[in-house]
Amino acid sequence: MATSVDVRRELASLADPRRAEASSRFLQMVPGGYGEGDRALGVSVPDQRTVAARFWRDLSLAETTKLLIEGAHEERLTALFILVRKFARGDEQERGLVFDTILANTDRIDNWDLVDSSAPYIVGPWLLDRDRSVLDRLAGSSLVWERRIAIMATFAFIKAGDFEWTFRLGDRLLHDPHDLVHKAVGWMLREVGNRDRAAEEEFLARRYRVMPRVMLRYAIEKFEPQRRRDYLSGAI
Repeated sequence: MATSVDVRRELASLADPRRAEASSRFLQMVPGGYGEGDRALGVSVPDQRTVAARFWRDLSLAETTKLLIEGAHEERLTALFILVRKFARGDEQERGLVFDTILANTDRIDNWDLVDSSAPYIVGPWLLDRDRSVLDRLAGSSLVWERRIAIMATFAFIKAGDFEWTFRLGDRLLHDPHDLVHKAVGWMLREVGNRDRAAEEEFLARRYRVMPRVMLRYAIEKFEPQRRRDYLSGAI
């Protein structure tokens, strides 16, 4: 069986210091940034996915969790790619254990790329036919990443034609203090609109004047130019 050390060794062989420097800036791993304290190795996402594809069968859930808890940024993202594969191919018990692993380690899923690579593919699918009250708890968290997990998990519901929780959490997060939550809510509203434009516009009608500007811009990104201008000018 493979270990987390094997995965870390493989990722280290693919590291590029110049990419690490660029990633540190892009993901704000700088003093005062939302990723402050994190460390980038400089491994590309395609390379991380390749490593995940190689190791996911032979790396136990315990070793994957160890990688998630202890790893640098790309090591944690690779761990999440492995968990997504384990979830997609596992039986009910295995899928439940992967879901529990995610919820037990949200403090290590602490940047937008980590959230967006896991919540829509593990948290949302697990909750499709289950009690979703955990999303209310996450949406009320003081941790920005848990709030983003909550809204991003609804992507799975949207794909199934169920918009209720996107709107419910969209309302709850409408005045969230963090722009990374604003962007995620706007993105999910846009995904609703891609499937049911009338449903999205009904939600926007009573809220677009008070929602954060970046949330609105994300939500209406696919609208016709004049329709976008009307929303942005308050002319709807």
